[in-house]
Amino acid sequence: MKSEDKHRKIIQAAIKVFARKGFYNARVSEIAREANVADGTIYLYFKSKDDILISLFEEEMRKIINNMKEDLAKQKDPIEKIRKFASNHLSLMTRNQDLAEVLQVELRQSSKFMRDYVKDQYMEFLNIFASIIKEGQEQGIFREDINTGIAKRAFFGALDEMGRYWVLSTTRKHSIAESAKQISEIFIQGMMKNATKGKGKTA
Repeated sequence: MKSEDKHRKIIQAAIKVFARKGFYNARVSEIAREANVADGTIYLYFKSKDDILISLFEEEMRKIINNMKEDLAKQKDPIEKIRKFASNHLSLMTRNQDLAEVLQVELRQSSKFMRDYVKDQYMEFLNIFASIIKEGQEQGIFREDINTGIAKRAFFGALDEMGRYWVLSTTRKHSIAESAKQISEIFIQGMMKNATKGKGKTA
């Protein structure tokens, strides 16, 4: 098996183990067993359990970012891009539930990740939304007084909270589709120069 294949196999095994056992309770030996490799093999690729989690985040976020950019490139209207962004982001909850649980819940359990890791890809993801706002401002659709630094964090925060709710909730009163629609429309109407314009374009 190629080195990159083993690396990927370990990452996929870690996603399953972290989702099933929780980051704190998971053991490297369990990840090795799930990946069908020797315990020592793990340490040829990763320094620690935290390192596995950070590598997992980097690799999966790169995929998410690339998919988001690809989907948004198909849209010309900034308003439709916001709707697509919300839908694309929240649909991860149903596409890969193990990964969703790791990113929404278990990632926050690593003090190394929360305190020491430089989250460049996280900022790149936020800046995708910031670029949509700027595009809308340049086209005269969104208000010029909207601060993209605040707006991108507020939008992600809303999506992140709904994603965590969906992962942790046993009742799930709100569907992914409805949640994406509601969140995107709240922000669209709040940013529009003329809020009535957005009403006619509501999906």
